[in-house]
Amino acid sequence: MIPRYQKILFVVLLIASLAMGVVLWQLRERAHKRLVAGESSAPTTAPQVAPAEQATLVAANDNDNSLLPQVHSLPLPADPGARARAVLGRLLDLYADPEAKHPVPGGAASVMQVFLLPASRDAQSRDALAQLAVVNLGSGFAASHPSGLQTEALTIDSICATLRANLPHVAEVRFLVDGQTRATLAGHADLTRTYLTALAATAEGTKP
Repeated sequence: MIPRYQKILFVVLLIASLAMGVVLWQLRERAHKRLVAGESSAPTTAPQVAPAEQATLVAANDNDNSLLPQVHSLPLPADPGARARAVLGRLLDLYADPEAKHPVPGGAASVMQVFLLPASRDAQSRDALAQLAVVNLGSGFAASHPSGLQTEALTIDSICATLRANLPHVAEVRFLVDGQTRATLAGHADLTRTYLTALAATAEGTKP
């Protein structure tokens, strides 16, 4: 003989199952009506972070040790620091390409931050709006960068020239690695000094 409490439990479970069935059937009907009406909860296009603009990347070429400008279209944020990071990220993406003429591993993720600060008094005497760009690179980029005076100089000069091409008031550049001062990039290029973007810009198309 089935105990009374089990009968009650069975009836409760049966009622709950029927109620769930009704709810599921109603949800199915609503979904079907939305599909028939052509409604969709998914966005038709992905949101764009920033509008695409033309940027000048001054790319290095190991074949003749030259720096040559290239025009690329890419999303550029309005904030100057984020804008600087975006153009440098695309530049390092060029170097990470398997067919790059200046191969350096790492890509855009190697540019951790770019801070824009007031430049030195000497630079401000020539341009009241002169800025110092502090480029914070990842340790992996420095660790994997090919060692050699020429190849390291090309990387530094191309970064400086690219910053000047897209942010004309950037007159000076300092480099950090993981937020810390580092002696050299990969054994040769001095990362303790301040680089002048004007000198890098004059090296475009030449052998630095």
